[in-house]
Amino acid sequence: MSKTESAEDIIKESIEVAGGDLFDRSDINFDFRDMHYRAIRNHGRFQLERHFKDSLSEIKDVLSNSGFERLRDEEKVHLSDSLTSLYSNSVNSVHYFSVLPYGLDGKAVHKIYLGSKEIKGKDYHKIKITFSEDGGGEDFEDEFIYWIAKDSFSVDYLAYSFKELDGGMGFRFREAYNIRMSSGLRFADYNNYKPTTSDVNLENLDDLFIADKLQLLSKIELKNFEVNLLN
Repeated sequence: MSKTESAEDIIKESIEVAGGDLFDRSDINFDFRDMHYRAIRNHGRFQLERHFKDSLSEIKDVLSNSGFERLRDEEKVHLSDSLTSLYSNSVNSVHYFSVLPYGLDGKAVHKIYLGSKEIKGKDYHKIKITFSEDGGGEDFEDEFIYWIAKDSFSVDYLAYSFKELDGGMGFRFREAYNIRMSSGLRFADYNNYKPTTSDVNLENLDDLFIADKLQLLSKIELKNFEVNLLN
């Protein structure tokens, strides 16, 4: 078995134990940072929503197979291409992280097995994820690493790189906690860490975490979960 094939198999198993095909027919609601999110996935059709209030009105952002639109008090808002891209990416990002590892078996996803890693006395598969430009979304250049427990196939840690506004590279390392199942689907909250020095790369963030050399930046907590499975 090649390293690519083994990485593929490990990702598939991690998706399966997290809920697998049930995600493909689900209606998921949760709150995150004073906003409400809803994701409807129905056998290839999807509608990802974000609801919040500004000082004047109710805002509803909708990302679907048809594209992105913003509604203000149910009236469609005309947006520039740059704002459409900005809002679309921010909506997609929250929904993307909320259901990991679901989605990591997409056609635009490339997986590389980086070997084994022990973190806090537990053995993990370390897998790097990159994306094709075609089908990989706006942030196709971002790279991810997932640490998947060898005994349970749980995604307990992840890290990613991203382009900062000044053109430099930023890095984040996330530690899962409060892992729970709802209607057969796995969800988790995360401690969100950042490096404190510039002398880092994506693949050594686990060593910095083990050495307690990452700074806790925030907590990613999804609240008021409601999950309904569709037919």
